[in-house]
Amino acid sequence: MQDALVAALVSRADRPLKPKARRFLVGLSFDELQFIAEFLGASILESTEEGRCSRSELAERIAQFQRGRRRCSSGCSEDQDHKMILVLEYLCRSGSPRISLAVRAGQGV
Repeated sequence: MQDALVAALVSRADRPLKPKARRFLVGLSFDELQFIAEFLGASILESTEEGRCSRSELAERIAQFQRGRRRCSSGCSEDQDHKMILVLEYLCRSGSPRISLAVRAGQGV
């Protein structure tokens, strides 16, 4: 299953950046890959248009997504912050900072 997630995420990367994205993704855990896939899935389901975003705009959208996800115990905040950083890094390394302004986490996935 982990290989399938890596392949799916790599397929979303811009062509010249696919090897770089793959190298980044193969070092992640299944849980981390799943979080990235959930974020992308929510973005796709709720998008109205694609447009380039700044890194700070992406970070805010990822934070909105995280706030909308199911709540967890107090011990998981560091883990969630780590996953948000991984999503941001994946998006920037894959050449895919095209997340719609309409992303409202927790409502699509």
